[in-house]
Amino acid sequence: MAHTFDELVEMQRAADQAHNRVEELRAQYGSPTQPGGWSARQTETYETAWRAWRDLARDMQGAVAEYAAETRAPRREVEEELRKQVRSSE
Repeated sequence: MAHTFDELVEMQRAADQAHNRVEELRAQYGSPTQPGGWSARQTETYETAWRAWRDLARDMQGAVAEYAAETRAPRREVEEELRKQVRSSE
């Protein structure tokens, strides 16, 4: 599936938001190995957020690889330009 650069930017933003959610939950819940650990609900919430982040990041990386191949640009350069674009629009 062909992606535009703007689609890659949106995919990266979604992956970043999912990662931020995982980090928020880690900060909120503390360590799962602390005395008492996490409740079943906390574990389920965290694992769901983590899977969402993992899946979005995986899909974005695949799309970047496809875009780089289609445009014959080095993947590293595509990733660098993508990071710049995402940062500049925050």
